[in-house]
Amino acid sequence: MTVIDANRMHEIETRYPEYFHRSFRQRFGGLMILIATLLYSLYAVWFFDLPKLFTEAHWERVGIYLSQWVSYDVQPEFRIEGDGSIDIRYPRFSPLGDNPHPDWLVNNPDGSITVSISGTSRNVTVSKSETIVTAHGISVPVDVSSGAPKVVGPVPGWMTVYEDNVLADLGFAGNVSISVDRVKIRKRFIGWANFIFDTQSSFFDKPVGEVVSLIVSGPRIKPDQSNLSLAFDDIWNNSEWQHGDVWTKLFQTIVMAFLGTLLGSLTAFPLAFLAARNITPNRLLNQILKRFFDFLRSVDMLIWALFLTRAFGPGPLAGSGAIFLTETGTLGKLYSEGLENIDNKPREGIKSTGAQTVLVHRYGIMPQIVPIFVSQTLYQWESNVRGATIIGAVGAGGIGLKLWEAMRTNANWENVAYMVILILIVVFIFDTASNALRHRLMGTKTH
Repeated sequence: MTVIDANRMHEIETRYPEYFHRSFRQRFGGLMILIATLLYSLYAVWFFDLPKLFTEAHWERVGIYLSQWVSYDVQPEFRIEGDGSIDIRYPRFSPLGDNPHPDWLVNNPDGSITVSISGTSRNVTVSKSETIVTAHGISVPVDVSSGAPKVVGPVPGWMTVYEDNVLADLGFAGNVSISVDRVKIRKRFIGWANFIFDTQSSFFDKPVGEVVSLIVSGPRIKPDQSNLSLAFDDIWNNSEWQHGDVWTKLFQTIVMAFLGTLLGSLTAFPLAFLAARNITPNRLLNQILKRFFDFLRSVDMLIWALFLTRAFGPGPLAGSGAIFLTETGTLGKLYSEGLENIDNKPREGIKSTGAQTVLVHRYGIMPQIVPIFVSQTLYQWESNVRGATIIGAVGAGGIGLKLWEAMRTNANWENVAYMVILILIVVFIFDTASNALRHRLMGTKTH
């Protein structure tokens, strides 16, 4: 056991004062950060009134919207005529086409009609005098023979009785609205209806084998056009999913991001040399260009897009211009900072040989900065693919505008899901490609 005397202890304290005489910040800095974070969190809860926000939020809409992303519904309407007959009608743009005969709708011998909502456990039987709803293990008759619909027996929790209407909520499977002279049924299906061929297509509602046979060796449906060409036209011009327009807008978004980033990098590159203090020893010019870069990037891309759509009208030109202005500022700042951090020894060595300025830049600076500049540009390009989607929503063209139009209707959530998936795929592809190129340029391995 080693004993340290007072002199030795004083010597150690003198040599390492940072360990024995710590400042207030060093001793209580962590605790102060924790307290500040807690106080800020409490302030945020009060400022945004989070308890009220969570209490009044319409959480049920989340489930509704998500279900509409991955499903579609068919809405037959049964009208009870004066002679007791039942007339079946479908909406004008029904997913089943103009002459539907679904197998889940059965005409019974007694004149009633049974609709299977979800297998045999949930169904509705419509007759001239009553409608019977079967769900959750029970059957509930609703009398429609008098002036207002009336539930016979106790009303279950999944039924709501109004003055002139009875609503039966059958969960994800759908719902039933019953009045005296009509019954409206909403039946939900998993999947996307008519994603390949719409109801106007010659191939609509045909089995896959029959479609393939027609395309490969079947007789021409239209004498002046091959079946393969006709099938492609029907898919591309699908009126419900608008594949042609969606893919065209997606390509516009990619071109906007590429063109805006390319022009921004080409503009920022020479300006960065003038803004770098160690390359251009003119403090006034350095400061003017750096403040110019700050101005361009401080105005958000969305704001630039709003300005340019007012100037040039809606379209991809405004989107490309917004990305160009933002990227000139962002890349100009990154490029100039990269130039200011280079190793000056290669540059000074080449300059000592009497080489011209262009050659000094070419051999003393470019080998150091090109991998970094390309890496930064690729990252910005990848980011702008996502940004171009957002600015499209304000009229700058591309798939963003198409996405906003589908969301605004509040009824085409399956189309929204389709476009979101396409955007995710494109972003994933560009992210993977740019990462691979950056690692290749920087000489690092991907994992």
